[in-house]
Amino acid sequence: MQRRHFLATSAGALLAPRAAQAADGSVTVLLNEPVGTISPLIHGHFVEHLGGVVYDGIWVGEGSKVPNVAGLRKALIDALKKIQAPLFRWPGGCFADSYNWRDGIGPRAQRPKRTNFWASNGMLAKQSGGPAKYDPNEFGTNEFMRFCQEVGGAPYIAANVRSGSPREYYEWVEYCNSPVGSTTLAAQRGTSPFNVQYWGIGNESWGCGGDFSAEEYSVEFRKFTSWVPNYGMPLRFLPAGPNGGDLKWSRGFFEALTRKSPGLINRVWGWALHYYCGTAGGPVEFNDAEYYELLTKAVRMESLITDHWTVMGEYDRNHRVKFAVDEWGAWHKAGSEVAPHHLFGQIGTMRDAMVAALTLDIFHRHADKVAMANVAQLVNCIHSLFIAHEDKFLATPNYHVFDMYKEHKGGQAVRAVFAAPSQGKLPGLDGSASLTGKRLVLTCTNSSLSAGMPVEVKLAGGTARSVAGTILHAVKPQAHNSFAEPDLIAPKALKAETSGASVRFEMPPSSVARIICELA
Repeated sequence: MQRRHFLATSAGALLAPRAAQAADGSVTVLLNEPVGTISPLIHGHFVEHLGGVVYDGIWVGEGSKVPNVAGLRKALIDALKKIQAPLFRWPGGCFADSYNWRDGIGPRAQRPKRTNFWASNGMLAKQSGGPAKYDPNEFGTNEFMRFCQEVGGAPYIAANVRSGSPREYYEWVEYCNSPVGSTTLAAQRGTSPFNVQYWGIGNESWGCGGDFSAEEYSVEFRKFTSWVPNYGMPLRFLPAGPNGGDLKWSRGFFEALTRKSPGLINRVWGWALHYYCGTAGGPVEFNDAEYYELLTKAVRMESLITDHWTVMGEYDRNHRVKFAVDEWGAWHKAGSEVAPHHLFGQIGTMRDAMVAALTLDIFHRHADKVAMANVAQLVNCIHSLFIAHEDKFLATPNYHVFDMYKEHKGGQAVRAVFAAPSQGKLPGLDGSASLTGKRLVLTCTNSSLSAGMPVEVKLAGGTARSVAGTILHAVKPQAHNSFAEPDLIAPKALKAETSGASVRFEMPPSSVARIICELA
């Protein structure tokens, strides 16, 4: 962060006199300083059997009047295809460590109904029944795989460590990946292999996933990952990482794992950090101070990545293990959910879109460290991209950020220095840049509530042939889409001009911009 602040000051001098004006922003894109390839998996999603995520969100049933594809909500599938959703984590979350995968296979009419992990929490405790409280298991492994196939995203399965066994996990791998006709479980599957590569070994094992110590959990991780059959499919294991800034968990796990054998580090594909930036005020009703407080909490993600990266480097000198931030988002208090069984459901405002943009830009800037991320959650819960209830469906402002930012996926992140007046620890202007061939994608946020921001971009090492801009903003940060006004907040064209190695545009207050430059 110190280096970024120093460079921002230097960039301001390079771009004078425009950057010297207090209300202006400047960006220097260092086209010849690559950071790393932006993994498409950074734009991944999270699906848990929690509240209205699965039942009323994804799954409506084959007999539903709601348009569906084999029981899956069609509007959701279509919207996810548009943003090229790359990955889905399932079935949790805390739910995963109470889940027996065998409950969700075979004829649906014969599947057992089980008490959901979340049944006694919040609003669900007051409900007398329903699939959010008593899971009918209509949506199991085959249905989840069908959902991934329809959308075109990869499956990422979280195994049950707290209440399950390594044998149950191995058999789940066999059910998913064994060749047709090879085993009894392959016959039960009834389809071609699902070829699942990504396997989370438990969830939040420091808490709801077993209340383990880091050292105890390292033993469980070794047990669950020893001699797992792969059927020719490389398996990528993701141990349960820390809760926010808990460096002791990272140090304890990697120290215990490598003390047993240094080579065991090779079993770890991604380190599953979780961080929710927390509520400040209500989900829809908040004041200016609470707006800035939440965004300041969101950008803490950057120091979490760099701090844990340093600890990981003590045991993994070559930094082979990358981050999988498989739960992140702004988690608000209850009160804005659209249905009484939507536990942790909340309306997504323009403020939440700012959180999404700030966070994705951090991941892009650290493309050499972050290999996967999963916003929590997909629909009807926490930092959702969608809200659905019965036959009603809408995309939140968060969705539009993912739509704008999809142009980064697979590109080469390059260094970019942003300079503008800050709000305490919150940058006034922040963003990320990537290159794909001669195509530059720049995304950025103006966090100020009070002022628009003229921005000048200096292309260090190239010139622009053409430029196109897109902007997402609202008349106030509390604004949000609703079933009555589903398109109140949506991206619009942004006027941008270019002259040689310079690009200029103006951002409204509290807005997200995307600039695409074709370089000469």
